[in-house]
Amino acid sequence: MWDPSERSDVTDLILCTEIGIALVAFGIFFQFLGIMLFFDGPLLALGNILFLSGLPLIIGPTKTFYFFSRKEKWRGTLCFFGGILLVFFKRPIIGIIIEFVGFIGLFGSFFPVILQALRQTPFIGTFLSLPYIRGAADRLAGVRQSAV
Repeated sequence: MWDPSERSDVTDLILCTEIGIALVAFGIFFQFLGIMLFFDGPLLALGNILFLSGLPLIIGPTKTFYFFSRKEKWRGTLCFFGGILLVFFKRPIIGIIIEFVGFIGLFGSFFPVILQALRQTPFIGTFLSLPYIRGAADRLAGVRQSAV
C-alpha cells in the first residue's frame, strides 16, 4: 500500500504543477468574470494575483523570471505588469487594455500551439475545423500555411 509519508520529489512536482494549473485557470476565469461584470476591479485584481502565482508553480520560479526578463519580451512585460498596476490602482478599463497588449506580446507565440491543442479536443475541434472558422482562427493565431 502507498504510505502518504513516503512522498517522492516527483509526486511533489506533479502536485505543484496541478496546483499551478488550477491557479492559472481560476485566474483566467476571474479575469473573464471581471470583464463581463463591467470591469469589476477586485475580480480583475484577484484574477491577476491567481494567474501570477500559478505561473511559477507550473514552469518554476527561475524559468518564470527568465521568461519575463527576456530581451525580446521587454515591451510585453512592461505592458503586462503596467496594466496589472493600473488595475490595482483602480483604473481597470485602461489597465486591462494595456495588460491585454502585454499578454499578446508575451504569450502570442503560444497561440498556434494552443489552437492546435484545441483542434484535437472533441467538440471544440469540430467547431474550429469548420471552413470559415478555420481560416479566421488561423489568421488570429498567426498560423502560416505552407506552399506545399
